[in-house]
Formats: sequence, C-alpha cells, structure tokens
Amino acid sequence: MSDKKLAGLWLDQHKAVVVKNHDAQNAFKFFLCSPVKAVVQHGNSSENAGNNAEQTNKEKFFKEIAHLLTNSEEVYVTGPGTIQEELKSFLHDTAQFKNLKITLDTAQQMSDEQVLETVKKHFGE
Repeated sequence: MSDKKLAGLWLDQHKAVVVKNHDAQNAFKFFLCSPVKAVVQHGNSSENAGNNAEQTNKEKFFKEIAHLLTNSEEVYVTGPGTIQEELKSFLHDTAQFKNLKITLDTAQQMSDEQVLETVKKHFGE
C-alpha cells in the first residue's frame, strides 16, 4: 500500500468518476468519490453565447474535479476523446497543480467499479 496520495479518474464531456486513496489528511485505501456532472447548456441565443457558456461550464466542471484532486501527488486520467488533455492543461495552468504528475490514457465507458479497479491496477494496488 502506497503512502503517496494518489487519484485517478475516468471522464467524458458529461461526467467524471474520481477515485482516490486519501482524504484531506490521510492516505489509506482507494475509494470512489461522488461523480462530478458537467452542466450542459441548451438553447442559446447565438453560437457565440453558446461557446461562452460551454467554456464557462467546462471550467466549472474542471474546477469541481480539481477540488477532489487537492493534495494528490499523482493523478491517472482516462476516458474517451480529448477531454483528458484539456483537463491536464487546466490543472497544469493552476498554480496548485502545476507540478502534478499526470498520466493520460484512453478508455471507453466504464462502471464506477471498473474505474476503481482500473485506477488500483494502474498504481499497483
């Protein structure tokens, strides 16, 4: 069992399933956090307003994920598409996470339990 504070997550455009082995103070065993859901904007007056709302919502989504990753020393991110790279850039542009070790991977839809097992396996737990 590692005493490093580790976290992993599966995410797509709509939700993130975060798994970590620590709370605010202690590293112990991996557990599932509550899923983080993205807000999806519908029916905007213009394409520009839609893009702005989408960016604002994505930033809010990433901030909620980042909050769960606070104090993590290493993070494993997987999921479909390119959103993992966007999250990595967001985290590295945030002072608190600029030196965080982030490993990216790709994976299709997984159940929460599969995410938990994949993260544990990645960190050799």
